[in-house]
Amino acid sequence: MIQVLFIALLFLFICSVPIAISLGLSSVITLKMNALPLSVLAQNIFESLDSFTLMAIPFFILAGNLMQTGGIAKRLIGLANALVGWFRGGLGSVAVLTSMFFATLSGSSSATTAAIGSSLIPEMTKKKYPKPFATAITASSGELGAIIPPSIPMIVYGLVANVSVGSLFIAGILPGVFIGISLMITVVVIARVKKFDQVEVITVGEWSRNLWIAFRQSLFAMLMPIIILGGIYFGLFTPTEAAVVAVFYSLIIGLFVYKELKWSDLGPIFTKSAISTSIILVIVAFASVFAYILTIEQVPHKLSDLVISLSDSPLVFILLTNVFLLITGMFIETLAAIIILGPILAPVAMLYGIDPIHFGMIMIVNLAIGMVTPPLGVNLFVACEIAGLRIEQLIRPVLIFLAVLIFDLIIISYWAPLSTWLPSIIG
Repeated sequence: MIQVLFIALLFLFICSVPIAISLGLSSVITLKMNALPLSVLAQNIFESLDSFTLMAIPFFILAGNLMQTGGIAKRLIGLANALVGWFRGGLGSVAVLTSMFFATLSGSSSATTAAIGSSLIPEMTKKKYPKPFATAITASSGELGAIIPPSIPMIVYGLVANVSVGSLFIAGILPGVFIGISLMITVVVIARVKKFDQVEVITVGEWSRNLWIAFRQSLFAMLMPIIILGGIYFGLFTPTEAAVVAVFYSLIIGLFVYKELKWSDLGPIFTKSAISTSIILVIVAFASVFAYILTIEQVPHKLSDLVISLSDSPLVFILLTNVFLLITGMFIETLAAIIILGPILAPVAMLYGIDPIHFGMIMIVNLAIGMVTPPLGVNLFVACEIAGLRIEQLIRPVLIFLAVLIFDLIIISYWAPLSTWLPSIIG
């Protein structure tokens, strides 16, 4: 049965069938060839989507779209520019820092890339950044949308691996900040070596005034992650309820405070959000059927036996997992990979004594890197569409950031407190 499943999936991938449809069709073919009732398909799809936790996804997507249209993203860019835009390499650092800010609001890597890239790629080009390099910065920093909470991949992982979503949110803060700082340092070093991004020298007084003005203008935008994450951490509401709060907060701020969101904008925003949600949930639904077939074939059990037979060292297991997930992320969409592999790998990690929160961060960071890894990195396609470039033009600059991201992954993988310390003191 497993051979049929993977042969069918590979054939559909080669034929460029969308991943959600590929997962569904390969599962149907496998069920039919093994005389299993198709009612299994409907039952698993219904059970996978019948989840209160999963309801957070459409609301976070809607909140992100409302914020992008309502002027919140623009003010976050202004704050980041006031903070770090005054030195050489500062504008590239603004792109990374704004991605960190926006990641606390959107929960999506591709949404973060789109929101930041549309504003900052043209600005970086004006400052003499090579367009491929500016685009690579945007695509690479966009992955923070999957790592810094609230994160849609974290919600899905918590669901399939039976791990607290709130604890995963807390765990993502320090790794996300660590990755963001490493990317900013990379941008600054390259800008200084290549001599681009000329900036005007400003005094401390001018810098502090600019920062104060930008902070006042972005105050309501910055309050949102505090309200959302603070509410979750202090038990005021669940992640799903937090997503609903985010929608109402975005509506109020966009319509009545910043007044950049018009009533006429709501129809297109709801339509766009519904389409994005449907794509994600179709992937979740069909991936759950795929995962069900793997389970009844005892693939998790067989895989755990195989891995344990190779080595009884958790360090070796983490290394093998990283290599496997990095390769997987190059070809399979993040949420589908989490739904298929999470129930398989998480129990094996527990056998090695690896903290489930720590392993969740390892998995999410790996697959987030896959979003900027050729040939199928989603962020690369989004950023290239914005910049008007071909993906092959990004390969060389992206490789620099991929090297930094893999270094960060090694640190996160082998230094567990980076992921587990905050949940241990807050939880």
